[in-house]
Amino acid sequence: MIASPGALAVIPARGGSKGIPGKNLQDVGGLSLVARSVQAAFASRGVDRVVVSTDDDAIAEEAQAHGAKVVRRPAAIADDSASSESALLHALETLEQQGPLPAQLVFLQCTSPFTSGSQIDQVLAALQNPEINSSFAVAPWHGFLWRRDGRGINHDPQQPRQRRQDLEPAFLETGAIYAMTTDAFRASGSRFCAPWQPVVIDDSGPEIDNPADLALCRSLAARASG
Repeated sequence: MIASPGALAVIPARGGSKGIPGKNLQDVGGLSLVARSVQAAFASRGVDRVVVSTDDDAIAEEAQAHGAKVVRRPAAIADDSASSESALLHALETLEQQGPLPAQLVFLQCTSPFTSGSQIDQVLAALQNPEINSSFAVAPWHGFLWRRDGRGINHDPQQPRQRRQDLEPAFLETGAIYAMTTDAFRASGSRFCAPWQPVVIDDSGPEIDNPADLALCRSLAARASG
């Protein structure tokens, strides 16, 4: 069997969530969060296969209903302490038993419901540079950052106040999209396989960490559809 020329998208989506019960099946704009991620992956021109890694029957059924394949994640890597990397590595090991793996891997998170196929392609495009092993979505961040003890992070409060536009450009990791060469990821076990490249994404939308974030995303989705 010949490996697919397109990337493999893996979406970790475990069943347990303390902050928002059943988080990955919560509805935003008429679709569950896992369904939104699956559809975004299929909308990418660079992705050929979409796989959801889960320990939950309802999530597995939802993923399959939207065309994704499912890798059942063992309980040992499905609790709060389990890393996303452990789910990705397990999925690759499982899929490798079925045939050669694609050269590129995309990691998507359901907590970013406004990810689009074109954004995924932007992050994947960075891997066209043979010197880059991983890339990830970032958003421009404009503002003065402080530590709790009063020290400035991106400014010196003991110096004359800078204008906001004169600050050194800063970028916030969105947590939405990561892309890696498969071999480099498996060798390092980290989504950040050096050398890496941040990719600036416009309008990435909020990430869902708590019920207020979920309410905001539902409001934004309703406004967009209205």
